[in-house]
Amino acid sequence: MEEDKLTLVARKAVFGLPTACPSSLAVYIFLKFAKIPFNLEYNLIYPDSDQVPYIEYGPYVAYNNEKSGVIHSLKEDGIADLDSDVRAIPEWISTMAMVNSWLSDALLYEIWLGANGNLAHEIYYSDLPWPIGKFLFFKQVRMVKQLLGITKENADNREEEIYRKAKIAYAALSTRLGEQDYLFNNRPTSLDAYLLSHVLIALYALPETSVLRDKLLEHTNLVRYAEHLKTECMDSSSTSTPLSQSDPSSSSTKRGPSKWSSKPKPKQKREKTEEEKKFRKRAKYFLVTQVVAVLVFLSIINSSGATDMEFDDDDLNYE
Repeated sequence: MEEDKLTLVARKAVFGLPTACPSSLAVYIFLKFAKIPFNLEYNLIYPDSDQVPYIEYGPYVAYNNEKSGVIHSLKEDGIADLDSDVRAIPEWISTMAMVNSWLSDALLYEIWLGANGNLAHEIYYSDLPWPIGKFLFFKQVRMVKQLLGITKENADNREEEIYRKAKIAYAALSTRLGEQDYLFNNRPTSLDAYLLSHVLIALYALPETSVLRDKLLEHTNLVRYAEHLKTECMDSSSTSTPLSQSDPSSSSTKRGPSKWSSKPKPKQKREKTEEEKKFRKRAKYFLVTQVVAVLVFLSIINSSGATDMEFDDDDLNYE
């Protein structure tokens, strides 16, 4: 790995995409648009961490849960800014808000509440032991329902509203795009990174039965836009380490690029460093706490007489 490059730590590759996590893919595309060379590593051990994706470059680190996300941090910190001549355009601002609210909500709904959770499993949890992955999935589903304001009483109405807004957004974006290659000023901006991430995941990850995918396919210019830019952004030139495992929680302070590598290295007898000892302790603690959480969860399920491992809305207490 070339350590002089910036490193993007993202969710794993799946569905023919370098990463199928919407926020991770948006950052990947943004870096491609900005023509910044980078290494790509995958986080496989903390699928529920809100720090992922994150960027490392020397002592610099930008986390997903800081400063409104990685892309915003890169712009604010002067590392990469594609929006200098568009950020004051009212239409650009309103379009960005629509993509990051209406379309973001619709994709969030499809990933976590559609297709029986299979999509979320593939993107986030398939590398974990089944009980741990299942528990973390249930936990995230509950959070997503709270975020989207979904309760047992309003579930059907919220679903209808989410898809209605997505349909309006697609129509507006299709009109805005026309036959251009980009949405504004005939060049890429961060808005294109967010939209392209959304469209590619909808096209390549969502099942053919997806309502959201069907609504997207009604707009052929959005599909053409995505296919064209996919070829441009996702060539074989990007450096990646698909078996990397990064630990975002191990960085309470800014740190340099991770040294994890997918290639086996010859073992040498040496004394473990303090950092390695701390990491091993943290990994053991994480595993133990997750196992305990699963056992508690299963005991609650068994005591309530539940016969399958699915959350019902009755299990969620909303105020």
